[in-house]
Amino acid sequence: GANDRIRIGFIGAGGMGTNHLNAIRDLKEQNNLQPVAVADCWTTRAKEGADRVGADQSYQDYRKVLEIKDIDYVTIATPEHWHCQMILDAMDAGKAVYTEKPMTHTIPEALQVVKKQKETGRPLQVGVQAMSDDSYRTAGEAIQDGIIGQVVQAQIEYVRRYGEQGPWRVPGVTPNDPKPADLNWDAWLGHVPKQPWNPNHYHEWRNYRAYSGGIATDLFIHRITRIMKACNLLFPRRVVGMGGIWQWPDGRDLPDNFEMICEYPRGMTVYVLGTMSNRVGVDHLIRGYRGTLYFTNEGWIAKDKDDKVLGEHRKTGAEDIVLHHTNFHNHLRKGEALNCPAELGLAGVAAVCMANESWRTGQMMAWDTKNQKVVPAHTIELSHTPEV
Repeated sequence: GANDRIRIGFIGAGGMGTNHLNAIRDLKEQNNLQPVAVADCWTTRAKEGADRVGADQSYQDYRKVLEIKDIDYVTIATPEHWHCQMILDAMDAGKAVYTEKPMTHTIPEALQVVKKQKETGRPLQVGVQAMSDDSYRTAGEAIQDGIIGQVVQAQIEYVRRYGEQGPWRVPGVTPNDPKPADLNWDAWLGHVPKQPWNPNHYHEWRNYRAYSGGIATDLFIHRITRIMKACNLLFPRRVVGMGGIWQWPDGRDLPDNFEMICEYPRGMTVYVLGTMSNRVGVDHLIRGYRGTLYFTNEGWIAKDKDDKVLGEHRKTGAEDIVLHHTNFHNHLRKGEALNCPAELGLAGVAAVCMANESWRTGQMMAWDTKNQKVVPAHTIELSHTPEV
C-alpha cells in the first residue's frame, strides 16, 4: 500500500541517469515505487527524465529535489566530481542514496562520505552492479574456508575496442557546438575552476581528469571491487599505474590504455589489465597455494594443480541495475544486506585513485595507514610479509 511505497528522486538524467530512470520505471509496479522528481543542469533533460519515469516535478538545481520531504532515496548519476557533495547533501537532508560508481572522485572525498554515512546512518548503495551477482560473495566464503589455500595473486581485465573516434567520444559533437540556453554550465562545473562552455568536456567528461578518473574509475572499479569482495580487501599497501594516451592523442588527458597492480597487506597482488584498442582479454582468476579459482559466465570453478575440481558455484543474480536497485529496496524495507555499501565503495576508490596518481606522478604510491592518506611508496617503511 501507500505506506510501504518507496518514493524516489533522481539527480542526473543523462546517459547513466536514463538507465536508472528506465530501471525504476520497469520496477514501479512490482516493487511499489513512486518516482517524484528529476534534477539535471540541463532543464530539457530534467523534463525528459521526469516524463520518462512518470515524475511530476523537474528541476535544474538538485537541492530542490533534496528539499522534498517525503522522498526516501535519491539516485546520483552525474560526472564523478559532483558525487561527494551530492551524497553529503542528500544524507544531511535525511535521504538514503544510490550513487553511481565510483562512489567519489578522490580518496579524501570517499573518507568524508564513509564518515557522514556512519554519522547519519543513512543507507548508501554504490552502483557497482556486479555485486548483485553472488559469485563474488560465495567465492569469498569458499576462499575463507581454504578452498584454494593461501591466496597470493588475482588477475582481471576490462577491455574494449573503440571505433576510430576513440573512447567516450560522442559522434557529432564539435568544439563549436553552442551551449543549450537552458543548460547551467557553471552549476555543471561545480568546484572545477570556471571556464568557457566546452561541449567536449560536457558530453565526453570521462576523458578529462577534472571530472573523471577515466578507465580506472569508470571501468576498473567494476573489476577490482569483485576481487575485493572475494578476497576481503580494503586499502591496498602499494599501487602502480601504467599506460598512456597511446592511440587517441586528441586532447584527452586520461589514458586510453591502462593497467594497474595493487599489493594488499594480507599478502596478495591484484593485476588489472585494460585497453580500449583490443577486445582480447585474460581469464579472471584468483591464485592460491592449493589451487586456482576461475570466474566464468556461469559463476566460478576452483581447481587444483592437477585440474581436479575443488568446488564450483552456479551464480544467482547478475551484473544488473534492476537487481541492484531491488537489493536497495529490500534493504530499506527489511534490512537485507547491501550488495555494495560505503566501505566497499571506499576500497574501490582507494585502489583506482592510487593507480591514477601513480600514473600521473611516475611513482609507486602507498597507503599511509597512520595518517589515512596516499604517499609516494619510497617515503614510508612497508613490510614485505603478510600482515595477519
